[in-house]
Amino acid sequence: MERFTLHILNVSQDLMEFLNPNSSDCTLVLFYTPWCRFSASLAPHFNSLPRAFPTLRFLALDASQHSSLSTRFGTVAVPNILLFQGAKPMARFNHTDRTLETLKDFIFNQTGIEAKSDVAVTQEDWEGPLPSVLTKGIDWLLLFSVLFLASFVLYATLRTESIRWLIPGQEHEHQE
Repeated sequence: MERFTLHILNVSQDLMEFLNPNSSDCTLVLFYTPWCRFSASLAPHFNSLPRAFPTLRFLALDASQHSSLSTRFGTVAVPNILLFQGAKPMARFNHTDRTLETLKDFIFNQTGIEAKSDVAVTQEDWEGPLPSVLTKGIDWLLLFSVLFLASFVLYATLRTESIRWLIPGQEHEHQE
């Protein structure tokens, strides 16, 4: 993996392939989703970090495609930034103000490595590699879940004895 760049993991790649458990190198990992507006607003700032810290490695992964890693590292919301030393998570970025300056301060406070002072967010950082524009699409799992629940409620309603009197032709006869 090249230095001075941000590497985005695809679906088939595992984070652990990029983290060396026998190393003391630091890696900053961003858990994001392309449809999250907070991830999109953080993207240009995170894209500029490799220029500010050339000795560190920077990775990003789509948390919706890597759900097992999100679970493993306790990522319940996105964007979520973890600092790893080797393969061990050492710190989590917990600030609501997600700017290049707060990210630089976080890295300095955790590692003692100073950022290059002349680095700022540029137009190229807005263009990638992390997307700063929201991706719109259909969440098929959510759609399927809603359809399943609606079907189940309809089925349960039709099968319930106390509801049958509401449906024409389903009158209940009393036994005497």
